[in-house]
Amino acid sequence: MKSYNEVFRNLKNRKEGALVAFTVIGDPDYKTSLEVAKKIADAGADILELGIPFSDPIADGKTIQGADVRSLSNRMNTDKAFEFVEELRKFISIPIGLLTYYNLVYQRGIQKFYQDARKAGVNSILIADLSIEEAEPVISVSKKEKVDTVFMISQLSDDNRIKKIAENSSGFIYLVSRLGITGLRNELQDSTLFLIKKVRKFTDKTLCVGFGISTPPHVKKVISAGADGAIVGSAIVNLIEKNLENKEEMLSEIADFVKRLKQATKE
Repeated sequence: MKSYNEVFRNLKNRKEGALVAFTVIGDPDYKTSLEVAKKIADAGADILELGIPFSDPIADGKTIQGADVRSLSNRMNTDKAFEFVEELRKFISIPIGLLTYYNLVYQRGIQKFYQDARKAGVNSILIADLSIEEAEPVISVSKKEKVDTVFMISQLSDDNRIKKIAENSSGFIYLVSRLGITGLRNELQDSTLFLIKKVRKFTDKTLCVGFGISTPPHVKKVISAGADGAIVGSAIVNLIEKNLENKEEMLSEIADFVKRLKQATKE
């Protein structure tokens, strides 16, 4: 199992950015979701970010909300999510990050959640609705269990908050490219590129940009602006939704898209 440090170091030596690809565990069903995750890794993604489906994903737009509904309808839960990662680890070595919500962590117990994540082969956990001001119990456990913590910085984060998030993040820092929720976008805002430069003044830690990164030109632009990686989620999930009746086409389109996204990290 590769670490974030190993992956980002090797990419830097090759003068490439990282492609972080997101999908929801269990979408549209357990078996197909496993095939999708494997296909993403085989197509060249450097890091896999997996969402544990949640009934009220306040940070996510309709595309990922739809994926959560499909997954939950097929009885996906936290136990099965960890089983999924454990099974996936038989096939891939790239880092795996979990994106979840605090209800699921708290309900299971912080210690147990992180222990189970580590045992399954998880590299990092991002809790979308946990603020840095309330994160000390999680940070403490994550260090003990040697699971990286990923926090989000948005365009509304002030300098002091950016510093605090940077100090407590490991793995990478997630830069939210725009205000609002996840979803496909046609254009990147200039404020996204400004945010990269702003945060870079406070830290030399790894920065990855997500929310609305939907095309190879988007990927190329954020990496050219100084980000270490680009996170693509809704655009991949959209291909799952588009091809629910044709799994072969689904997997083929995802593989082709991921290859094109990865190529953009090298240009």
